[in-house]
Amino acid sequence: MATATRLRTLLAQSQCALGVFVPAGVHQPDVQRHQLDHLAQAGADLFEIGLPCANPTLDGRLIRSAYHRALGKGDVIDRTIGAVAHAALLRPTVVMTYWEPARRHGPERLARLFADAGAAGMMVVDLPRDETLRWHRAAHAAGLSAPHVVPRATADADLRAAIDGASGWLYAPASTGSTGYRGPLDLPALDAFTRRLRAASPLPVVSGVGISSPALAAHVAPLVDAVVIGTPVVRALLSDSEPVAAVTASFAHALRTRIGTAPDA
Repeated sequence: MATATRLRTLLAQSQCALGVFVPAGVHQPDVQRHQLDHLAQAGADLFEIGLPCANPTLDGRLIRSAYHRALGKGDVIDRTIGAVAHAALLRPTVVMTYWEPARRHGPERLARLFADAGAAGMMVVDLPRDETLRWHRAAHAAGLSAPHVVPRATADADLRAAIDGASGWLYAPASTGSTGYRGPLDLPALDAFTRRLRAASPLPVVSGVGISSPALAAHVAPLVDAVVIGTPVVRALLSDSEPVAAVTASFAHALRTRIGTAPDA
């Protein structure tokens, strides 16, 4: 439960936190541990560890490629548990997954495995409405928070149902596209949506998807309690052309100073 307390404390701070998404199992365990060490040193405040999935419907090309690469190495659950266990020693850590792996391995079993590894929470990004209660019970029994992804298109009449039972935080995508989106962000729309979420729930609000540059991160930061970067980090992890620590450090600096060019919106 210590890691859950660390996460609550982090998200309650006035400074917007930097979350870094890392797909598990892309590299050998020793390499991934070193990568996580470097990311923490570069400014990551929390980790989101992605459990590889064969059909990640909300993800773009790069994260899909990373997941398929990890799946090809086998032992996905063990590799993800190892990544979570190491990440949780460094920073508050949550697991990102789709319902298909949860269904296949058993929600109760999967929640317990990752809780035992040190995760503070686990977010099922495509949680089916008719499985919500089961998942909440499994997460609660394991001591995990169960954040919800809330699409911006959610109508006021549906907002209560969309956040009902969520714990830990609410995830407000910065873009309405898939991960890897590199276009402009509608910041006024995101601002209005985060205000709606805060009016409906006391939970912290976290944003990711489409926050493709440090400048954009700096402009999203005042609206939310944490900004999560994924594709820029995954791009560096899959290539030796740009050190992943340098990518993370540039985003961390932008959040700390909120320095950036005018957003493309």
